[in-house]
Amino acid sequence: MTELTGREGVPETGPPVARSARALALLGMLRVHWVFVSLLVAGALLRVTAMLGYRWVMWFPDSDDYLSGAVNLNPNLVRPSGYSLFLWLVKPVHSLAVVSLLQHLMGLAVAVMLYLLVRRARAPRWLAALATVPVLLDANQVQLEHMLMSDTLFGFLVMAAVLVLLWRGTGRRVLALAAAGGLLLGLATITRSAGLPLLGVAALVMLVRRTGWRPLLAMLAAGAVPVVAYSAWFGIDHGQFSLTRSTGVFLYGRVAPFADCQKMDVPVEQMPLCLSSDPKHRSVRESYIWGPRAPRYRVEATGFTPEGERIAFDFAVRAITRQPGDYAKVAATDLGRTFRWNHPTFPDRTTYKHYLFGPETFNPDPKAVPYVRAYDPDYKPTVASNPYARFLGAYQKVAYLPGTLLGLIIIGAAVFMVRLRRWEALLPGLIGTVLLVVPALTAQFDYRYVLPAVPLMCLAFVLAVRPPVPEEPAEPEAPEVVEDAEGTRRNGRIGRLLASKP
Repeated sequence: MTELTGREGVPETGPPVARSARALALLGMLRVHWVFVSLLVAGALLRVTAMLGYRWVMWFPDSDDYLSGAVNLNPNLVRPSGYSLFLWLVKPVHSLAVVSLLQHLMGLAVAVMLYLLVRRARAPRWLAALATVPVLLDANQVQLEHMLMSDTLFGFLVMAAVLVLLWRGTGRRVLALAAAGGLLLGLATITRSAGLPLLGVAALVMLVRRTGWRPLLAMLAAGAVPVVAYSAWFGIDHGQFSLTRSTGVFLYGRVAPFADCQKMDVPVEQMPLCLSSDPKHRSVRESYIWGPRAPRYRVEATGFTPEGERIAFDFAVRAITRQPGDYAKVAATDLGRTFRWNHPTFPDRTTYKHYLFGPETFNPDPKAVPYVRAYDPDYKPTVASNPYARFLGAYQKVAYLPGTLLGLIIIGAAVFMVRLRRWEALLPGLIGTVLLVVPALTAQFDYRYVLPAVPLMCLAFVLAVRPPVPEEPAEPEAPEVVEDAEGTRRNGRIGRLLASKP
């Protein structure tokens, strides 16, 4: 799928060598890549500081569902349970500290994969190292890795998929890499619903790059395996072949700020979802699907029922088709929040504070504590431990990727990719774009939705702007020698012509 070429100089594997020689070879590699190694060490120290400052994880309201799903394994109605499956795999260790450690290692691994891809494209070492800075040293990335949430696992799976899809292969290896990339994207899909369009994006890029039908089919078939398997499991448990039963409800939350029932010709069964307030006075900060007063409870008493999902979805589609301008406006407004220089409070103070390294910490709902203790018998409520927490709080105020800079990275990647025909940047660029746009179209804006797209956009930018690789001088071709009927040896095209004479 890729044009990436070049190999990083590493010691060749062969007969066993002396231990001292191996150590010298390793030291040589560390010296060559000292800029990236220094950044990697700094990123690791930041993550150690997070574990010491907030032992052992930070909590978000969704964390309770993920953990209960790992203790009592079942597909969640609201969001895919891929992350719960991950927690279930780690459950035998009975340690939230191990979960936190694994997620921080995933964050470091994303930086390593990014660096490796850029170096294989023969970009300078300093440029490759610079691309990893927003992953390794951004305080918001570190904080998200420390939360009991699916985003870190999702970002790791997507980056791993991009790695194998961009890796150069020949023969059967091409099919194996394509299948591995599809499988990773399928696993990402059952981790977060935002992964569902990514299989289509990868297929589109493979068609544009003319990779071939066999790798394309291998990628799609492998990607469908976890998605179909999970949907079947969901169907067995909930009687519906699907990933969730919340698509319509979340989409209703997207259209509620502007939906005007007087313009929509709403059927009677959907009238309870209409809001009495003037759309001009509604706020996108307000949640229209959570809380005891959420309008959806007027049509479904228990929440996320098949009937409520159907009615909410039909209402949302009706609002989008009858008020496309208003829909585009609210989606564009939320997407624009991605590119603000700073991170103002949004959507509300309580939600925003969950993303801060601050003195105030959050813990599971009391009803979820039995699940937490079943998962980790030594669980203790998370508290901010100084001086680590105080340092992280101050660090987070200055060490983050401004949204405006992210926007410039995206624009630069697109411009240079087209101008210089660096089409290897197309895959990470399109996937990163989809990860930014889909939440704005289907749900309320959230800062954590932006972070998984950052390494992909950095990768696309560097692949697009890297200096050209000087072509190696071709060896002179040996003159073609032919022999005529009389045994006379002649060279080149003239020789061929003469040799063909009767």
